[in-house]
Amino acid sequence: MSDIHPDQRVAVLADSQNLYHSAQSVYSRNIDYAGLLEGAVADRSLVRAIAYVIRADSPEEESFFEALRDIGFETKIKEIKTFADGSKKADWDLGMSLDAVSLASHVDTVVLCTGDGDFARLCSHLRHEGVRVEAMGFGNSAADELIDAADDFVDLADDEEQFLL
Repeated sequence: MSDIHPDQRVAVLADSQNLYHSAQSVYSRNIDYAGLLEGAVADRSLVRAIAYVIRADSPEEESFFEALRDIGFETKIKEIKTFADGSKKADWDLGMSLDAVSLASHVDTVVLCTGDGDFARLCSHLRHEGVRVEAMGFGNSAADELIDAADDFVDLADDEEQFLL
């Protein structure tokens, strides 16, 4: 795949749930989304940045969604589903994948900000279509199949100053 250069058009897709849980479980800290976006774009041309978030009726979530928009992310919000047995589920994997495939013809690079191995097949598809795929996540919790499927993997743990609050 192509090297990084300033004329590349980039789409950044951030799996906010995956990033949040990884940062909390290992560091008890939050993601610095401004640093994440800056690191993902890397002096290239940003076409679109989307943060996939879950509404869980938490008092501070609206200010978080607004902060994401102020940074430059479009927010896609999904309501959390509660099932009869009390279990809860909210998942953006399909939505992120569809957006990545839809954006592929408009960008040179898709940056997937996640450690979720479910996106490995998406990486292979995008690369087959001639799109450079980069993944950003925490190496200690990122799936090996995602790391192997991407053209490049950025371990957020390597630069806590930039990527964590």
